[in-house]
Amino acid sequence: MLLQATNIRKSYTLPGQAPIPILKGIDLSVRTGEMLTVIGASGSGKTTLLNLLGTLDTPDQGEILFEGSPLFSKGRYLYSQKQLAAFRNRKIGFVFQFHHLLSDFTALENVALPEFIATGKLPPAKKQAETLLAEFGLMDRHDHLPSELSGGEQQRVAIARALMNDPKLILADEPSGNLDSMNSRSLYELMAKLSRERQTSFVIVTHNEAYAAMADRCLHMQDGLLKECGNRQPLP
Repeated sequence: MLLQATNIRKSYTLPGQAPIPILKGIDLSVRTGEMLTVIGASGSGKTTLLNLLGTLDTPDQGEILFEGSPLFSKGRYLYSQKQLAAFRNRKIGFVFQFHHLLSDFTALENVALPEFIATGKLPPAKKQAETLLAEFGLMDRHDHLPSELSGGEQQRVAIARALMNDPKLILADEPSGNLDSMNSRSLYELMAKLSRERQTSFVIVTHNEAYAAMADRCLHMQDGLLKECGNRQPLP
């Protein structure tokens, strides 16, 4: 088991108001190499859950284990913020609806950035980035800025960047939200292929039930809790 989250609870408080519970006791496990999707209505807590799993936010209660070692327990992280940043850099990749590529950097430079930040060594980072771009069919676009790439190409660059440090887990938040149906399907097929071949685990938040059905497992977020998706119909 790669990741286990138990009794995860999270509330938010607006000025002058009582706390608003968002997550009400989430139990979640993710196996190595598993592609898992989480569906649910807007505002149901899907993105909040991803942020907690990725240590970008702090649960109010619960326990999170990664590769059997506790990250969060008894109301606190067991590592400093610097240690958590290093953990994220090496163990977790992030893909967002808006690709968040640096506009003044080429595709190659965007992909190489996580490794360069981790090691301070640019030549090997660029070499590794070239390998990933070639794998994704983007080597002929390596010197293009994000504004010179299509939406589908930008998201493939973002996934390549997320894979740069060979993470165990990739967390993706509505990664196809800005893509047309053809590019969306292509993106999900790419993630499924990477999950199988690299044994990288994916947790993908989406509102699209059809694409969610391409995953190994689908969970539905409702009323702050998770349950198995029912009557999944895969894409033709």
